Amino acid sequence: MSATLATLLSELEPTWSIEVIERLDAVARESSDAWNNAGTGHAALCELNYTPERPDGSIDIAKAVRINEQFSLSAELWDHLIGTGRLPGDDFRTPVPHMTFVQGERDVDYLRRRHAALTAHPRFAGMEFSDDPATIAEWAPLIMAGRTPGPVAATRAPDGMDVDFGALTRHLLDDLGGRGTRVSTGQEVRDLRRGPDGGWQLLIQDRAAGSVRVLNARFVFVGAGGGALRLLQRSGIREIRGYGGFPIAGQFLRTRNPDLVGAHHAKVYGKAAVGSPPMSVPHLDARAVGGQNALLFGPYAGWSMKFLKHGSWGDLLRTIRPDNIWPMISVGLKNVGLLRYLITEVLAGRRRRIASLREYLPTARDGDWELITAGQRVQVIKPVRGGGVLEFGTELVTAADGSIAGLLGASPGASTAASAMVDLLGRCFPERFAGWRPRLRAMMPSLADEGAEGAVDADRPSADPDLDLEPVDRG
Repeated sequence: MSATLATLLSELEPTWSIEVIERLDAVARESSDAWNNAGTGHAALCELNYTPERPDGSIDIAKAVRINEQFSLSAELWDHLIGTGRLPGDDFRTPVPHMTFVQGERDVDYLRRRHAALTAHPRFAGMEFSDDPATIAEWAPLIMAGRTPGPVAATRAPDGMDVDFGALTRHLLDDLGGRGTRVSTGQEVRDLRRGPDGGWQLLIQDRAAGSVRVLNARFVFVGAGGGALRLLQRSGIREIRGYGGFPIAGQFLRTRNPDLVGAHHAKVYGKAAVGSPPMSVPHLDARAVGGQNALLFGPYAGWSMKFLKHGSWGDLLRTIRPDNIWPMISVGLKNVGLLRYLITEVLAGRRRRIASLREYLPTARDGDWELITAGQRVQVIKPVRGGGVLEFGTELVTAADGSIAGLLGASPGASTAASAMVDLLGRCFPERFAGWRPRLRAMMPSLADEGAEGAVDADRPSADPDLDLEPVDRG
């Protein structure tokens, strides 16, 4: 997110001074790291939670269309940056078909109706559907090998992507560094407060040397992933009051067995179990990271009080405030099913994890798979009248004067970073946005033309905060 915003600002206002502050010794080691996320280029091609079934049995595709449009903006931005030499090439994304696989008559019927609804829209016209086991076996042989006969169905979108967001982030920041942006690693924002000129004063500590400096900024973006909530709280802006966060750890099973990797070239998403939250949707993914291929299955949820993978066990406690205690309690009372799911997942052993893998890969052998710890999610607890609500998307929080903004939340991830940051530009720089629009449309031709916020609906699910970075306009 931060690298995308800094890239856009450097194109729109090349004379502005920008600093990116990263608390770790290298960039893209939190959620952007390739093994801390599933790398799915989220375009709503395979994710069932983006196409809910209405009470009358029809399928609502509005969210899927919106997310597909947002991913298209990211792809257009990447193409522009490659074409102008700002990205060295296309090594960070790999074509991988996106599939959805379901079992049982009820889910097969749902998937058939979902396919019909989506393919009526031009963005999804190329999606294929089959309930023929032989056809599905051609698409994904491992899924059908050894499977007990029964009703099955799948959709396949050949234009899906696997994205190495870590490599992309490093490319963006390497380019920015070569153009004058200061990329400061091993630096942590310890506090921030209003400056006498109405801007911001950031207290920044060198984590190795222990020295402290003060940075004066006219604009601050808090793209610190799980660390964003606490920094926004420290800023004291009214707009963050009542917000809380609920951390959820993640794990995946991974294999590099060449026989398995060579036989599966798709991202196959299933359906979450009844009562399970959207982040529990199982998927078997072909991954391409650093020139090596692997398969990833999960996610398996865990729980930790950390808000960052490289964070502190005190992260959760440090974000509890008098204004968010009741929203957090009310969310707990209303989401007993989620708590039960997390407890079950935390207590699950290796045998149960392999058993869930075999629902999608019946011939899986325990010894081929290793368990890896993925990135840390922090689900947004948003204040509403009478308490709080757990948001499974993201929340862009901006101060009334537009001088500071931050991104909280989770799915659909960095795939929609371009859209989310155009939204931010419209909110935080309304007086400049009209003048920026022609340049933005040159970078992203399909950018919508209505409203000051460009392509993004204010209620849209946007992207995961993938970087522990805060690009700062010091101009």
